[in-house]
Amino acid sequence: MPKAASKAATKATDGFDLTRVGPGTIMGEMMRQYWIPAAASSELKADGDPMRLMLLGEALIGFRDSSGRVGVLDHQCPHRCASLFLGRNEQDGIRCVYHGWKFDVDGKCLEMPNVPPPQDFKEKVRAKSYRVREQAGLVWVYMGSRAEAPPLPMHEALFVPEQDLTVTLLQREANWLQGLEGDIDTSHFGFLHAGHINADDFEEGHPARHTVANRAPEYKVGDTEWGTMYGAFRPEAGGKMHWRMAHFSLPFWTQTPNADFADHVVAKAWVPMDDEHTMLISIYGGRAKGATYSSSKLKSGSGIPGADKLDYLPNSTDWFGRWRSVQNPRNDWEIDRAAQRENRIYTGIRNIVIQDQAVTESMGPIVDHTKEHLAPSDIMIARTRRRLLTVARAFAEKGTVPPGIDDAEVFWKARAGSFYADDKVDWLDAYQQQLKAAIRWPAAGQQAAE
Repeated sequence: MPKAASKAATKATDGFDLTRVGPGTIMGEMMRQYWIPAAASSELKADGDPMRLMLLGEALIGFRDSSGRVGVLDHQCPHRCASLFLGRNEQDGIRCVYHGWKFDVDGKCLEMPNVPPPQDFKEKVRAKSYRVREQAGLVWVYMGSRAEAPPLPMHEALFVPEQDLTVTLLQREANWLQGLEGDIDTSHFGFLHAGHINADDFEEGHPARHTVANRAPEYKVGDTEWGTMYGAFRPEAGGKMHWRMAHFSLPFWTQTPNADFADHVVAKAWVPMDDEHTMLISIYGGRAKGATYSSSKLKSGSGIPGADKLDYLPNSTDWFGRWRSVQNPRNDWEIDRAAQRENRIYTGIRNIVIQDQAVTESMGPIVDHTKEHLAPSDIMIARTRRRLLTVARAFAEKGTVPPGIDDAEVFWKARAGSFYADDKVDWLDAYQQQLKAAIRWPAAGQQAAE
């Protein structure tokens, strides 16, 4: 095989392995070893309506029973495969409306009312179920096969007190990796979000000022215990260096550097619903709670154009009917060409989150990596892809336990944000100095790290 053809074939294989997440795929099986945030706790009410839940390509049903426990089951009843979405959520179980068979949150069959008692065999029947926990206002699902589930990942944002926590969900009509890679691509901010803004428009010290003063930063990138991290650096006057540090954490988490390092607590999960739909779950905590760009102020005192409130469509009961934006591919994300031409908004798209969403969804449901031409500014993307493939293939081929499953405290060592440092200090040393000075949550994480 010619060298060019061999390289293209390898790229295509890598692209397939990275983006497919269903049962039996290498990425999907690796992801199933971790706890996965699947829904907001508020979406499920005691004895309320069952909810369709698509997760890693599996059609599931979520419900909260009379006692407040959450069940996540295969949507098909194990009797005759009718959907439990139609079921009656009642008296600590969900009852299939076809023949009345009833199951608890663990999938145990409680009743077979259409079977004569002498022929009853309910103790031998179970609905496929997954283990569930709740933390930080979210329902978490463990889809792996371990007899004892691993601990929850120790992302710092998960341990911020509830009154200081903001959790948002937003569905994206594209593969999970496309969305995640937008978060670890720092140079796009100076164009996609702020291409219409000049550095002089910002007050001195504003976190976003550097991204438009120098739209082509250089990078330091490295593997970590939790995944990968990067530092985008820009030299400043007086022997200072401005850094924007950010992280990818296995299997699908990001931390973005959109505020000062000391105040910025964030964890963003790019949860694959299936290969072509993703649920972005953003968790913000601390003094910078809920802040991406909406709290940013220009020197004039006005917000960055494009930081409008996100508008949602009403939820439906469809498999992909939850947390959908009003701005979407069917209305071209409501792009305003006049605002684009007049340079009032660089993209013409009025919401910064949707600006990211539009470019990601415009690539198609699953981007073809063989068509890409990665540049030096994409070094974090290339390194993260390699890390994902290495971990997923090691698990598939050798059973090597992926990082952060048994040692969940490693995630606590990641913190994103921007800061200044002496330009002679090594980037990792500068990061550790900032980490020691930052306010951390929880205290238990600090003890584990020490």
